[in-house]
Amino acid sequence: MKKYKVGYTTGVYDMFHIGHLNLLRRAKEQCDYLIVGVTIDELVSYKNKTAVIPYDERYAIVESIKYVDQAVPQENMNKMEAWEKYKFDVMFVGDDWKGTEKWNEFERIFKEIGVDIVYFPYTHGTSSTKLRDVLDRLLSEEVVLTR
Repeated sequence: MKKYKVGYTTGVYDMFHIGHLNLLRRAKEQCDYLIVGVTIDELVSYKNKTAVIPYDERYAIVESIKYVDQAVPQENMNKMEAWEKYKFDVMFVGDDWKGTEKWNEFERIFKEIGVDIVYFPYTHGTSSTKLRDVLDRLLSEEVVLTR
């Protein structure tokens, strides 16, 4: 496994769970310094949803994780702008993005400047989407029961 100096990854980190922790742990194992972008509330809409946990709380959780050397706000989706600001030599991302047109383009662009993209396996089981579904179901049952 190659050891990098500065790693970078981003995420919403809503309803923080073991999949998030696995990604951050694996990323830190491969770099000396890990920078983690936490998506601001206004940008979460790219997933066609709103965050359950507000940005300030998600940021506080992520910056307190021992694998994270620096938490930063992710204010846009421009990865090249992030590179210009943080000068990372590797970007970590979940393998659910691998092979997509968007990430194939990122791979091409970043290869030209010597930045690797490392994909980690998606953690099956717990996910923010599943947690949200359970919450929605419980809340809708509660509404029915209170009527």
